[in-house]
Amino acid sequence: MIKPISIEELATLIQGEIIQKNSHHSIEFVSTDSRKIIKGETTLFVALKGFKVDGHSYLEEAYQLGVNNFIIEREVSHFTFSNANIVQVSNALDALQSLAAWNRSNFSGPVIGITGSNGKTIVKEWIGQLLSVKFDIAKSPKSYNSQTGVPLSIFGIENHHQAAILEAGISKPGEMERLEQMIKPNVGLFTNIGTAHAEGFESQEQKLQEKALLFKDSQFIVYRQDHQAVHEFLTKHFSSDRLISWSQQSGADYTLAIKKEGSESKITLIKPDMGLFTFSTRFTDEASLENLRHAIVAGLTLGLSEKDIQNVIPQLNTVEMRLTLKAGVNQSLLIDDTYNNDLAGLDIALEFLQNQRQKNRKVVILSDLLQAGDSDFVYDRVNALIKHYQIDLLIGVGNEIKQLGQNPPCSTLFFESTKHLLSAINEIPFQNDLILIKGARTFAFEQVVNTLQERIHGTVLEINLNALRRNFTFYKQLLEPKTKVMVMVKAFAYGGGATEIAHHLEQLKADYLAVAYTDEGVALRLDKIKLPIMVLNPAPESFPNLIRHQLEPVVYSPSFFKQLGEYCQSNQSQLSIHLDLDTGMHRLGFGEENLTELVDLIQLYPELHIASCYTHLAGADEAIHEEFTKNQIELFSSMCNAIQNSLDYSPIRHALNSAGIVRYPKHQFDMVRLGIGLYGVEVNGMHESALQPVSTLKTTVSQIKSLKKGQTVGYSRKGSMKRDGKIATIAIGYADGYDRRFSNGNGQVLINGKKAPVIGNVCMDMTMVDITDMEVREGDEVIIYGEGLSIMEQAKSIGTIAYELLTNISGRVKRVYYLD
Repeated sequence: MIKPISIEELATLIQGEIIQKNSHHSIEFVSTDSRKIIKGETTLFVALKGFKVDGHSYLEEAYQLGVNNFIIEREVSHFTFSNANIVQVSNALDALQSLAAWNRSNFSGPVIGITGSNGKTIVKEWIGQLLSVKFDIAKSPKSYNSQTGVPLSIFGIENHHQAAILEAGISKPGEMERLEQMIKPNVGLFTNIGTAHAEGFESQEQKLQEKALLFKDSQFIVYRQDHQAVHEFLTKHFSSDRLISWSQQSGADYTLAIKKEGSESKITLIKPDMGLFTFSTRFTDEASLENLRHAIVAGLTLGLSEKDIQNVIPQLNTVEMRLTLKAGVNQSLLIDDTYNNDLAGLDIALEFLQNQRQKNRKVVILSDLLQAGDSDFVYDRVNALIKHYQIDLLIGVGNEIKQLGQNPPCSTLFFESTKHLLSAINEIPFQNDLILIKGARTFAFEQVVNTLQERIHGTVLEINLNALRRNFTFYKQLLEPKTKVMVMVKAFAYGGGATEIAHHLEQLKADYLAVAYTDEGVALRLDKIKLPIMVLNPAPESFPNLIRHQLEPVVYSPSFFKQLGEYCQSNQSQLSIHLDLDTGMHRLGFGEENLTELVDLIQLYPELHIASCYTHLAGADEAIHEEFTKNQIELFSSMCNAIQNSLDYSPIRHALNSAGIVRYPKHQFDMVRLGIGLYGVEVNGMHESALQPVSTLKTTVSQIKSLKKGQTVGYSRKGSMKRDGKIATIAIGYADGYDRRFSNGNGQVLINGKKAPVIGNVCMDMTMVDITDMEVREGDEVIIYGEGLSIMEQAKSIGTIAYELLTNISGRVKRVYYLD
């Protein structure tokens, strides 16, 4: 939203010509994408000419959505906008940027401008999180740092905001001057200088000079003194009273030394007045620690106290990057990083590879580093990185990368082009490997990814591991520091894929995992998951595997306790078990009447170590059951005490599920069980905005048909066209887990931001939807549930719960994992 402006004021501001004036609505919103128009009457549509899309092609669509104000570069005489204002300019991008500069000039709060080769987005996000404790912050969405992204970011600065944080990214000379005229930062932050986009500049000096233009009028410039080239340039071209430096070593304005202690890091701060403070963080990788220190110094510069900053640090989330985990051929796992290829990005990608679960080999498929600059230095560095991360096989593509064969860092294969690699790729024996695919855009490595991906049809379940981390952190913040967390990964981790999610939970420091059946636990152990695993529904035939794989079964009855105890005695084995206590769920578990017998059995079979006692709350998700729930908790405590009195050790006690964590925080006991909440569903409805959906189920449009009124669609002719229109056939059916109850208008899907109802019966492999009056093309993406169409909304439409939809997704649906 911008400061309201009339069409006459706009035309004067952008030096445009009003060629039609009919509407008197002032302008409050700006859009360059007709798919994102919300309030048409007060929206200005700017018809930009892009590389692939010309905004003039969407003028009529914008008008139909209620837009009354337009900026165009040429007359559009074949359209009739009877109620519109039209301003013609020579260059629509110039006009957009002039309007952005004007909107920025109306903002009186401080603006932080961030540039550099790497880390801009994450530093922006972290500074935003630090400042948001005390200020209302506006910041660039995602990575909106380009010639069009920056104006759109500035249009997001509103009257209520107290400060703004904006990214600026460039790829060639002449771009930063335009960005600086819009951003006008009061405080600048220079993250680093790397080799990304080096092909657009004659030298690193030129790139430094161009990036530093952002800070031309900044009051302060924050940077890391250890980056020698940045330090030398800034001290040469800017007065010392404007520079705020930090370093790992002494000599800068702020010293921020790192000491890593296991899974944590301590950052010791020495301030200019020699004051000391120690920050603690769970981050241990170098990239995150550098980004965090940038954020700390920026926060201090903007007036935050050390304690303010430390209070927020545990809540900082990593920001999604262009790294994606995908299932590959022959049980391999792919890391798709085909966006660009430079040294800093390669280092980050290799570190991500290093942190993934163990596979047979670590393989890197790497193109020439076209953006990198000095070839000898670059490939010496690549060689060192490959050695450092102990890569087993390097597959190089291009002419320059072949020089790594002179002193090979590992086993190597080289190909002149992507085409040559693809012709030979089936002869390379990939088997249970971890494969990083990283290439410059010109090498089109997406073809390599497509070739090596597991052969599953086009319906995809995307798992956002960043969202999973945020949800986990949200629930952790509701717990006492001593309270442990058991995470439910049963039913294929609620459809998301147990192995990858379990591995991520290990990194998040979960305390326990829980699965439904023994074979699920065995699969996790075979995939090197080391966390303790509780098995909810063990069977007698699984006893050997429980012992062999150190799985911990739930014991729920006297007869089962005796059966398992006798097995362990006869096999001279020890086993940790969990006692299910029935306090009102009346499903499985020891009742109060079984306590005396249970205590006797515990004494009779000391081979069974009681790891925990737990109960299920039957109505924790609804306030109406509060009295019943509290009675359950009281009975559970009493039963636990009776069991505890027979032992010389203390089992873990746990009663709360996701709903209970939110509704009954005073009854955490020793551990809680986090289930559906981790996956972004807050069943109480009390904290929905705090969680982020982890899963997005999507497919594609296979075919579009035009049908006449009265024509029928699908099996049993259940669908009927109410008027002349169009249908789209999408590549998902009940064999994929798309419930048949969605048939005949009960379900909707999202295509290009608009909802399309299901028409006719859901088929085994396909579904038809009504797209009359929608702009849809074959191959377009279709959201089954995700952003814009929540799984809760979908479940409600067919009278079920989100659990069912999540767990019904079939194994043939491809799982794709997005990592930081």
